[in-house]
Amino acid sequence: MASIRNFCIIAHIDHGKSTLADRLLDFTGTVSERQKQEQVLDNMDLERERGITIKSHAIQMQYNKKGVEYTLNLIDTPGHVDFSYEVSRSIAACEGALLVVDAAQSIQAQTISNLYLALENDLEIIPVLNKIDLPSANPEEVSDDIVDLLGCKKEEIIHASAKTGKGIEAVLDAIIDFIPEAESDINAPLKALIFDSVYNPFRGVETYFRVFKGKIKKGQTIKFLATNKVYNADEVGTLYLSQSPKETIFAGDVGYLITGIKNAKEVKVGDTITDSNSENTEGVSGFEDVKPMVFAGIYPVDTEDYEELRSSMEKLQLNDASLVFIPESSSALGFGFRCGFLGMLHLEIIQERLEREFNMSVITTVPNVSYQAFTRKSPDSPLLVNNPSDLPDPSALDRVEEPYIKASIITKSDYVGNVMSLCIEKRGQIKNQTYLTTQRVELTFDMPLAEIVFDFYDRLKTVSKGYASFDYTPIGMRSSQLVKVDLLLNGNSVDALSSLIHKENAYSIGKKMCEKLRKLIPRQQFDIPIQAAIGTKIISRETIKAVRKDVTAKCYGGDITRKRKLLEKQKKGKKKMRQVGRVEIPQEAFMAVLKLNE
Repeated sequence: MASIRNFCIIAHIDHGKSTLADRLLDFTGTVSERQKQEQVLDNMDLERERGITIKSHAIQMQYNKKGVEYTLNLIDTPGHVDFSYEVSRSIAACEGALLVVDAAQSIQAQTISNLYLALENDLEIIPVLNKIDLPSANPEEVSDDIVDLLGCKKEEIIHASAKTGKGIEAVLDAIIDFIPEAESDINAPLKALIFDSVYNPFRGVETYFRVFKGKIKKGQTIKFLATNKVYNADEVGTLYLSQSPKETIFAGDVGYLITGIKNAKEVKVGDTITDSNSENTEGVSGFEDVKPMVFAGIYPVDTEDYEELRSSMEKLQLNDASLVFIPESSSALGFGFRCGFLGMLHLEIIQERLEREFNMSVITTVPNVSYQAFTRKSPDSPLLVNNPSDLPDPSALDRVEEPYIKASIITKSDYVGNVMSLCIEKRGQIKNQTYLTTQRVELTFDMPLAEIVFDFYDRLKTVSKGYASFDYTPIGMRSSQLVKVDLLLNGNSVDALSSLIHKENAYSIGKKMCEKLRKLIPRQQFDIPIQAAIGTKIISRETIKAVRKDVTAKCYGGDITRKRKLLEKQKKGKKKMRQVGRVEIPQEAFMAVLKLNE
């Protein structure tokens, strides 16, 4: 028992987590020369292409220190704010964390956010100052920042360079010396936390767990508390670079479980595994609930693929528990799903993964939030509006309420003015301003959730040069002057492009949307009017000019009436075409609304 250490690596994006994990695997001999590569734990093509970690990955290492054999379970974590749910899952399964800080960039937004998450779970923090080999590194100043943040001593900070391998042995020694051993009772009834799962088309659902009490054996009958279903443990084992089957996994260790479950809904991340005969009904705590920020519709390009899309989404949800979805339908796009995401990057990644991993061609609608509408007939019973097209007619409408959030932004004091201007532009009301240190400020705003859906993150990162950590808590619904802006294409309303917008911004946003769509929709054989409307009132219009075929090209001279006759014939044809013609809307048009400020 004393030889097991469970730890994760937390840091801001691009501070060198994956490279540090690579060096730890090299140093402990977990990865052979043949298996060595950059970002060895990032096994998704998307992760390698973008250079970011999307999924948390668990791996076991063996390390011998002074003749004692230690088992080290590393759970690598993503750094981007959109994948903070992955981080919370990893932290729940660990006793300690390596806090990696870039010696050139100092402490950044997600460093603070993830650190608070780790401290809430009583994890032992080991500070690691990475990238000290860079010419722009400033180890002395950054060390002072870490001391201010953690309250540790300067000599406790490990100076390392994951690229060159410097300081890796000191990191391993610190893990063994400072991270508490995985305390647990082997003889107690089984209690294990599911922190991840993945769908294998040949073996069913593979579940990754951390045993807190007791032991789990091959062939044992086990129960999942959330679903109350009983299964047989066909195979258990530990996670090296590939799976390594074992007879028994004892308390304190991390491993995988295969039970032959084929239905993705039966496994829930954050669930507790117990013995089938156990009377224990209390699950492992310390797991935070997912908070979707952005809602968007995902529809199959071919309506016949609806069931296949449902199955793909369920399998993807296994691997990414922060994805939430319910069925919905649209008159323009048919049957699909209303999905909840943690942010715009998360939406982009899910769409990409559906296309790559499941060969699903999908259309994503304009992201939005849920509203409550009250009619004049029943001013006390709200109607839930998940989609702008569900909003009642303006003449029957009493009021619309939208969700508000309490936003907490931690940033450098240099950027307070920029951040405040952005939040006020987004209809935020400042509530509090606290100086945590002379350099770090916490700003608290009340803001409409709808305003942070589109480009808020990107603009916040821009105005704060990447140094701003954003967190929020819902504070209920508030009445707002919202209007539904419809987009008409060739006189027909496209419900997937409708949006609920504050009255003050409706005209400018409607105008920008029409201009954007004019550039994105391909020209047809007839004129296409694009109109933005509030109810029956048109507030903006753009026209996509027809591709004109030169029908008079064959007339070499002769009377003018010959040309007029051909042009009249063409005019009638175009008029008829405009009445029956359907305008194909490209996928970029649905996402164009997000980039209106570009």
